Amino acid sequence: MKSFLPLVIGIICVVTACKQNPKASAQEEPAEMPVLEIRHKDTLLLTDYVSNIQAVKNVEIRARVQGFLDQIFVDEGKEVKKGQVLFQIQNLEYVTELAKAKASVSNTQAEAKAAELELDRIKVLVDKKVIAATEYELASAKLRAAKARVEEAKAVETSAQNKLTLTSILSPFDGVIDRIPLKIGSLIDEGTLLTTISDVHDVFAYFHVSENEYLRYKKDMGSASGHNKPIRLILTDGSEYPYAGRIETMDGEINENTGAIAFRARFPNPGKLLKHGASGKVRLMSEVKNTMLVPQKSVFEVQDKNYVFVVGNDNVVKMRGFTYSKRVADYYIVEQGIRPGEKIVFEGVQSIRDGARIKPKLVTAENLIAYSKQ
Repeated sequence: MKSFLPLVIGIICVVTACKQNPKASAQEEPAEMPVLEIRHKDTLLLTDYVSNIQAVKNVEIRARVQGFLDQIFVDEGKEVKKGQVLFQIQNLEYVTELAKAKASVSNTQAEAKAAELELDRIKVLVDKKVIAATEYELASAKLRAAKARVEEAKAVETSAQNKLTLTSILSPFDGVIDRIPLKIGSLIDEGTLLTTISDVHDVFAYFHVSENEYLRYKKDMGSASGHNKPIRLILTDGSEYPYAGRIETMDGEINENTGAIAFRARFPNPGKLLKHGASGKVRLMSEVKNTMLVPQKSVFEVQDKNYVFVVGNDNVVKMRGFTYSKRVADYYIVEQGIRPGEKIVFEGVQSIRDGARIKPKLVTAENLIAYSKQ
């Protein structure tokens, strides 16, 4: 009786298990997965580079004479014209210096005139041999000294006139006024920063590219379609600047530490939207022939290597590594490891394993965008 009891229990367990999972021995239904066929295609590469935006002209306005700030004729952020008066330094001291300099010029000119008359008088006496010829030489020397004092006095007058002129500080060009740190009544030394003025009717965008990208750019520029190609600017809020720019120049050498070279592009700025010191991204466009693109969502990493799931003819997926030459937007440009015509799992690679069988659903060009937005 005791030996019969375990046999009964075993039969009951088997029957219970079969009732709970009547299809345990049946094969699981393959999961439906979107797959993408890899093909060669011509691609327009959009590459963004962080850029620093600078005005075509940006200069500091500094005082060139000492004094108290008497007047401020402009406000921060306002547009000004070339030659417009921006600041006035108190000029009473310089007016007085100029008056003294002019008086000194008049005095020395009178002395020179007297010395000239004296020379003429002595010449007559020397000709009549009333006095020695050395008296004439002495009078000539006195006249030359008097004329030298006249020139010195005129130089002092010019300097005083210049200092007086410099008390009125003018705009060197059309531009926009930056911050004005000082207020009326401030004591200003020579060289004190009063403000900064920027000419932003055009702006420069400086950015750095790698040596490989530089070489590709030069090759592209050598073609008829690539010559003087316009470029775009992406603002910090993600919007695209409405005006296209063009690359004007680049550095003469590649930085040996970074392996990059600096480019300079010019963008028109009619609405004064772009300011000196702003930032953004310069977007370069280049066309690449016969490339194979793999979406980033199709790729997974294992020990710093990139893999995709390749779908075989029997719908079984196999993990395969590949290398890429460049990562652009949401795609990798395949260098090797994947052949044209092969199909890969488009998305959901984290939910399957190597050797799994799937039910492929081909992703076409028409519904690729829809899948990408999910």
